[in-house]
Amino acid sequence: MSNAHAAREQAANRRVSRALQDSTMHDTDLQPLTPEDAKERYLRALEDDKADGTIRTRDYKLRHFVRWCDEKGIDNLNNLNGRDLEDYKHWRKEDGDLKKTTVRTQMSVIRGFIEYCGRINGVHPQLHEQVILPKLEDGENRSEDTIEADRIQDILGFMEKFEYATRDHVVLLLLWKTGVRTGSLRSLDLEDYHDREPALRLEHRPETDTPLKNKSNGERMVALGEKEAEVLDDFIRHKRQDVTDEHGRKPLITTKNGRIGKVTIRRTTYRYTRPCVVAGGCPHDKDPEDCGAAMNYDKASECPDSVSAHPFRRAAITHHLNNDVPKPMVSDRMDVSPDVIDEHYDAEDEKGKMNRRREYVESI
Repeated sequence: MSNAHAAREQAANRRVSRALQDSTMHDTDLQPLTPEDAKERYLRALEDDKADGTIRTRDYKLRHFVRWCDEKGIDNLNNLNGRDLEDYKHWRKEDGDLKKTTVRTQMSVIRGFIEYCGRINGVHPQLHEQVILPKLEDGENRSEDTIEADRIQDILGFMEKFEYATRDHVVLLLLWKTGVRTGSLRSLDLEDYHDREPALRLEHRPETDTPLKNKSNGERMVALGEKEAEVLDDFIRHKRQDVTDEHGRKPLITTKNGRIGKVTIRRTTYRYTRPCVVAGGCPHDKDPEDCGAAMNYDKASECPDSVSAHPFRRAAITHHLNNDVPKPMVSDRMDVSPDVIDEHYDAEDEKGKMNRRREYVESI
């Protein structure tokens, strides 16, 4: 964060602090609101706009706030002030032994929650501006858990040769070529594959247990290349288990019990990103026959070089950008905003980004 930005934020906090002092927190417009009632009202208000998984996450984070209020004897949020919120931040950091990035994430939820409480006359309407988020250095808010495009290409080459058109092949291929989230991948039905385009249709269907993260805003068609379509065609003809899920739908990617789950998708990426599987050797000089991560599918995640499904998404977004796909098109295809791409997903280093921009600059 720049010095100028920090100064503006500090000045804003001082203005809000003065406003809160001038307008007592016992404002006659405020109506009594318990922490538990406030939490339930807030979560209910999210139901129209947020996915169930997001609401569950907010619920989990706010339980800590309700617990803190109980410990402090706060049974009416009308009396809450900026000092209380700062005390909660420090308490939560110590209570959960949290890193700065996690504290920032949790306090961002508190800020949104307090803003909502202000709208329903539970706290002073400007109190949310008193929630001070920890300042992060450039790059500190990004996960570095990623996988190089060359490694993915090697894995897919291995799958092409030894695991062609298997379920695992389809999972890894679609994660890489489309960059979809695991929830989106598992949501696909057989009828969502349009073989003539070819393309996949992503649809928000929460009533039958396949919501999209951004609900109806995440619905879209995702184009496939001829190679991906060929693998999918062969998978459907020869390898897909012809089963239905508990809602009577026909999933595109199946297990013997029905629709593939997120855990199974993650286990697949952990399994095939172990170097010993594809390259046949271990960069850590371990004997595969004595390595639990190598010998046991369930322990594949213990390999230092194995990754879950999300790094495939990060790598796919970066790969699209590096191959001159405009950011707005990547944003639409991957269902992620340009700002979030910049902050969390574009894994290219600064020199790589410079070279990517250079081509456009030199063409002017």
